[in-house]
Amino acid sequence: MFKRIATLAVFAAMLAGLCGCDFMRKLAGRPTSADIEAKRALIESEEAGHRARMDSLRTMEKAMADSLNLIDSILALRSNVIPSGSLQGLRTAGLAHRYYIVVGAFSVEGNTAKLISKAEAAGYKCVKIPFSNGFTAVGICGTDNLREAFASLRKVRVEKFCPTDAWVLVND
Repeated sequence: MFKRIATLAVFAAMLAGLCGCDFMRKLAGRPTSADIEAKRALIESEEAGHRARMDSLRTMEKAMADSLNLIDSILALRSNVIPSGSLQGLRTAGLAHRYYIVVGAFSVEGNTAKLISKAEAAGYKCVKIPFSNGFTAVGICGTDNLREAFASLRKVRVEKFCPTDAWVLVND
């Protein structure tokens, strides 16, 4: 009798080992723990990809909002942005930056020198921009960033030497 109980106990232990959770799931046609783990890993990787796409979208939305704010700022300043290619006779090859605030253009060199001295006295670095028709424009606040150019224009507009019709030159 004792042998029978011991044999049944050993048989029950082996049956329990064979009839584990995955064994029973496989018999029932259900996914095993390995299948469940693979599915969990797939879901996590898809969620990470989705989060990355959403972060990229938020970055693009912020860039668009910043661009729209810049356009609103430009419109609020009621200023002109003029590409150098549209100004016939402008020689911009020697200019170091893409954008300049043009605060005046003169045919008389003495007037150009006066404006340059006023602007430099106010702390601005000036650049002479010659035209082939004899005029010389006075450019200040050279930069390669449009946002900086309009921030400079806003700042320069309150200076005493700056006329109300100052504009941004785009050096193409």
